[in-house]
Amino acid sequence: MSLSYGVGSFFALDVGTDALRMVELTSTGKQGWSLSHFAYVPVSRQILQDSSDAGKRRLGETIASAAEQAGIKTKKIALGLPSSKTFTTIIEIPTQDNKSMEKIIRYHADQYIPMPIDEATVDYVILGPSPNDPQVTEVLLSSTATKYAEERMEGVEAFGFDLIAMEPDSVAMSRALTPPGITDARLIIDYGEDSTDLTVVYNGAPRLVRSLPGGLSILTRTVAGSLNVKESQARQFILKFGLAQDKLDGQVFKALDQPLENFAGELTKSVNFFRAKYPNINVGGILLSGFAGIIPFLGEYIEAKTGIATSEGTPWQMVRVTQQQQQALSQVAAEFAVAIGLAERTNSR
Repeated sequence: MSLSYGVGSFFALDVGTDALRMVELTSTGKQGWSLSHFAYVPVSRQILQDSSDAGKRRLGETIASAAEQAGIKTKKIALGLPSSKTFTTIIEIPTQDNKSMEKIIRYHADQYIPMPIDEATVDYVILGPSPNDPQVTEVLLSSTATKYAEERMEGVEAFGFDLIAMEPDSVAMSRALTPPGITDARLIIDYGEDSTDLTVVYNGAPRLVRSLPGGLSILTRTVAGSLNVKESQARQFILKFGLAQDKLDGQVFKALDQPLENFAGELTKSVNFFRAKYPNINVGGILLSGFAGIIPFLGEYIEAKTGIATSEGTPWQMVRVTQQQQQALSQVAAEFAVAIGLAERTNSR
């Protein structure tokens, strides 16, 4: 795992729940990046979840083929790690010289992670003095099971790739979605298939990271049961009509109101926790990613429930793309937040 910058030429790989996303960027200096190569490859969940040798081989072959077809020449990869496989938190230690703080972190890491230290791969980034107390330094700490990390490394290196960095999806996503130049905090919601990541970002770094069980699959089953339809049809209803109360007699909204009410409650809890820790920092907005930015009227629902301005996040905000690339990405552009965030690792803002 690596949370630091400066990894040289590479491409980013996001292995999602139903697709692979690849991005290779070229730095354009302070203005951001330009899109060099990309790939979006739908992959069955059966292959993505198959941990057998045959399953790993099929996935590796898919990655190699996609990279070749996208025109990616470099063999170096930065890989995203799903929140379900990582633990990320912010810790505080007394401010002192970096070497002393590094010793404290390494020697006491087992106090902060929910797994035996000899079974974990741990990395960290020193964020700097706490906004509340300059005598305390905040550190972003992340860990994953060593066995899982080694399996991911072996899986890509078996096909000639060089895995140079692994990073939690929540950290990568935050890098891509946080608007440049803002002085307040933002809550980023990445609504996935089976889980949802909540990240509060301030001053360019995550200050609160949570992962909630449940995503679009839960909503789909809820609507299917309420409307007595197949899950495939329920999914179409959600993605097409969302929370529109003038469609299907508002049945989708009625079915989802309670689970989304609970979800909005978790958002409020996260914001209140952040405000309690940083009373002088305002949460100026909520940014939607994943299915949260696709389901119609979900943003309006969240804004009404939380009282915080809500909008769709823009992962491509610092990346120049050609008109031809825009056309090719038109249906899936919103799904690239993690891949773009990983690809933007080489520069800091």
